[in-house]
Amino acid sequence: MTWCITTCSFDIDVDLLFQENSTIGQKIALTEKIVSVLPKMKCPHRLEPHQIQGLDFIHIFPVVQWLVKRAIETREEMGDYIRSYSISQFQKTRSLPEDDEFMQRKEKAIKTVTNIFEVYKPQRKYKRQDGAEELLDEESKVHATLLEYGRRYGFSRQAGKMEKAEDKKMVLPTGLAAAGKGDAYDEDDLQAAEELRIKTLMTGMAAMATEEGRLTASTVGQIVGLQSDEIKQIASEYAEKQSELSSEERPERLGAAQQHRRKVASLNKQILQKTKLLEELQAKCADLQAGCSEAKKTLTEVKSYSDKLDKELAALETVESQADSSILQNLRALVAMNENLKSQEQEFRAHCREEMVRLQQNIASLKAEAEENGEEKEPNKIIDQQYKTEKDKLQKIRLLLARRNREIAILQRKIDEVPSRAELTQYQKRFIELYGQVSATHKETKQFFTLYNTLDDKKVYLEKEVNLLNSIHDNFQQAMASSGAREQFLRQMEQIVEGIKQNRMKIEKKKQENKMRRDQLNDEYLELLEKQRLYFKTVKEFKEECRKNEMLLSKLKASSS
Repeated sequence: MTWCITTCSFDIDVDLLFQENSTIGQKIALTEKIVSVLPKMKCPHRLEPHQIQGLDFIHIFPVVQWLVKRAIETREEMGDYIRSYSISQFQKTRSLPEDDEFMQRKEKAIKTVTNIFEVYKPQRKYKRQDGAEELLDEESKVHATLLEYGRRYGFSRQAGKMEKAEDKKMVLPTGLAAAGKGDAYDEDDLQAAEELRIKTLMTGMAAMATEEGRLTASTVGQIVGLQSDEIKQIASEYAEKQSELSSEERPERLGAAQQHRRKVASLNKQILQKTKLLEELQAKCADLQAGCSEAKKTLTEVKSYSDKLDKELAALETVESQADSSILQNLRALVAMNENLKSQEQEFRAHCREEMVRLQQNIASLKAEAEENGEEKEPNKIIDQQYKTEKDKLQKIRLLLARRNREIAILQRKIDEVPSRAELTQYQKRFIELYGQVSATHKETKQFFTLYNTLDDKKVYLEKEVNLLNSIHDNFQQAMASSGAREQFLRQMEQIVEGIKQNRMKIEKKKQENKMRRDQLNDEYLELLEKQRLYFKTVKEFKEECRKNEMLLSKLKASSS
């Protein structure tokens, strides 16, 4: 409940602190604070402190359920806000590797896009001559401008209908005046009119002086380096292009349809060549990308392994710098000895293999000689007897080894059963804590017993006093009836007062005895405290001397080694 209330981040001026092993007073105070906070949080369920302290689960469960739901809702509301705030604070001073890579790629992409715009921007192929006829209508000007940049667009049918609706108000060039006088245009007439108009517009244009059709030194070198078939093909293409250029320079000599067919054929050939080149380049690009991905993967693995080695080397350097030089020298000597022993072991194994091969060859040769001489049975019997004796010895040695291992395990368990100094210290701390808890509980219980006995004695005395007063009240009227009874009543009262005084003296004497006993016990307690302080001081000095002794022994061992 405390966690849920603090998670809800409710604005309250109450310190809610939950501690393990709290006292009864702290638990009661905490329950009262929780109960005072719940109405401020608008909890629909009511709860009392004694219900929490007495673990009344029937009334506690709905409150806990409501608090958990409220805490989950609060965390969901604040989660996105805290996450966005942390991201914004992070982006103010830091940046991710993806952002840096994006900024680098952004500059390169902008440069590439500008280059593409420069390469594929519209290029002017024709130019109207100075003495050409001036165009009057806007549509003719638009078509003439598009033809200058190598684009051809015909007239739309809607434009023809508009011309008819406006009673032929649009002014056409002289070459199209005869074609525009008809009342209606069908599709063939419109196509013929478009061809005638394009031809008329092309007569007033001249080709631009571009580098198309010229051969540079690099182009010639590439053509020479190719094969003969490709040279012939390029030469034919060059002748066709020259003829096209000459026909473009003299558009009045050729018809517009023939010129259009030649241009379409040349463009189709260029498209086929470019598509083949594009396929080859795409295949090469795919191969290069696969190789690049493999190389990147290998590079990342090498880098990760290199970083791991660098970290291990740095850790070893730090350990080496912090360690003792004499210990490092001993370690180096031991490592060198280990390497030497490994090399000797490998050499010994190789020698053993060679010796085994030689002995097997000798055994085979001896067996062959024995078979030839017929003396194979007796050596086999001798060998079997030796094998059995050696096997028996090995079994006995194994039994002795197992017995010795059992003895070692028993001794090891006995050694483990003896606690070390750290364990003894830990046990001592735990026993001291346990003793403190037991003594506190015992003291509290003793106080309860003392309080009970005191109240019980008080009750007994009060009952006696009540009985005495009742008897006096009952006998008072009879005693006052006659003088003799009155004197007897007074004597009884004096006896009662004398008994009360004697009891008071006894209780005072008992009180003095208890007080003297308390002072005596207090003196003994102070003496024991002094002994305890002396004990702790002696133990501390003993530990310090033990530490000095261990340091001296280690220095002595180091000097002797």
